[in-house]
Amino acid sequence: MKVILRTFNLQLKHTFTISRESYSEQPSLIVELQSDGYSGFGEATSNPYYKITVDSMKHNLEKIIPFIESVTNETPEIFWHNAHKLLSNDMFALCALDIAYNDLYARKKGKKLYDLWGYSINNNPKTDYTIGIDSIEKMVSKMKELPWPIYKIKLGTKEDIAIVNELRKHTNAIFRIDANCGWSVSETINNAIELKKLGVEFLEQPLKADDWEGHKEVFMHSVLPIIADESCIIEEDVAKCHNHFHGVNVKLVKCGGLTSARRMISQAKKLGMKTMVGCMTESTVGISAIAHLLPELDFVDMDGALLLAKDIATGITIHDGIIKYSELNGTGVTLISK
Repeated sequence: MKVILRTFNLQLKHTFTISRESYSEQPSLIVELQSDGYSGFGEATSNPYYKITVDSMKHNLEKIIPFIESVTNETPEIFWHNAHKLLSNDMFALCALDIAYNDLYARKKGKKLYDLWGYSINNNPKTDYTIGIDSIEKMVSKMKELPWPIYKIKLGTKEDIAIVNELRKHTNAIFRIDANCGWSVSETINNAIELKKLGVEFLEQPLKADDWEGHKEVFMHSVLPIIADESCIIEEDVAKCHNHFHGVNVKLVKCGGLTSARRMISQAKKLGMKTMVGCMTESTVGISAIAHLLPELDFVDMDGALLLAKDIATGITIHDGIIKYSELNGTGVTLISK
């Protein structure tokens, strides 16, 4: 098996701001695995919050190329287990590798991933579209630029309720709120009361990731469901989030890819928790991988490629929140920038 590593700086349509940072471009690593005339593609983006860079991911993958090249036809589960031993310090790099291997494996089998997994796509959830923190005028403008059935609104300012009040005047869409660890316990409980009146469906990660006492209090008293993000990174975190959150948002780059994400989703379901998968401003390479998990999800945030000024791949397409799959097998991706 041959390994090709490519790096990109994905340019965004608009500067994207959350409670702790702003950025206008997103560095990304694309892994291509070639075998028997087939190619599989995977992706992971850099992230300063988790101290991950494209260079660090590339370096860690280059160190294990002899292992990757020695792999033959192992199942994705066995491949992930063996790769994890070598990349346990870099789940982002493992994610890109795991997605590429799942894609390649399914293409060799002549199947789309969701078919290989035995999933039915008849009741897939719609994806939201994210509005980053900005002036109220610009947030309204971004919403009008792309009318959508569900908006995820980034908050964590002194004007959060005023922002949602104004946005509500311009759409009947469902709202989801992501404070990215920007609120206190009392803010969350009080804001939830007002936000519920404004048609908000749930709150995502209002408190700092390690504030488990606060999570428990919010879980007990919030009038809106609370979904974990920064508090749910790897598989072991799902059980910790039980009875502290109503659901978990699994990010492929944080947990090590599709293989581990499927286990996390299954575990959350067994615990009676809501399931969600989110993105980290990936191109269509990473977003197309997420799409194959849709049958197992209650909610999804897979708008990363929609936020880009220019994509680097084709695969799934999204219109009005509805995901349409590529005709190709695997994840359905074709890389158009090399």
